[in-house]
Amino acid sequence: MDITKAACALAAKAFVINDRGELLIIKRRPNDVHSPDVWEVPGGRLEVGEDPIEGVQRETREEVSIEIDVQEPLGVRSFTRDDGQHITMMVFRAKPCTTGIVLSEEHTAFEWVPMDKAREMLHKAFGAQCDTWERYYKDR
Repeated sequence: MDITKAACALAAKAFVINDRGELLIIKRRPNDVHSPDVWEVPGGRLEVGEDPIEGVQRETREEVSIEIDVQEPLGVRSFTRDDGQHITMMVFRAKPCTTGIVLSEEHTAFEWVPMDKAREMLHKAFGAQCDTWERYYKDR
């Protein structure tokens, strides 16, 4: 048995929200093995033993080339990807510390969008985090 497929991987994603209340969303490449052409937020798998805050900062730098200030968790969920990998994912609210988005090869586009538009564009799995942001952080 392949231990990488049997074990549960940890991942961290960032809801990067600017001063205008817009969320940074990024589009996966069309030939991605998992959810091609889907809009998501920056983040990815944590390295073994990696702190989740440091991991989401690293993943955000790798995917969009900006630094973020991680605020607090918006949610945690577990799921099985289309390719059979089991993932436990933490989603954090974050603020951008730098500007100048440069996408990695994993993504083809980015947008800063209001949360109502983000909810329409993002994978439905991020609906709970959109709800949490609107309930607790929208008017901050």
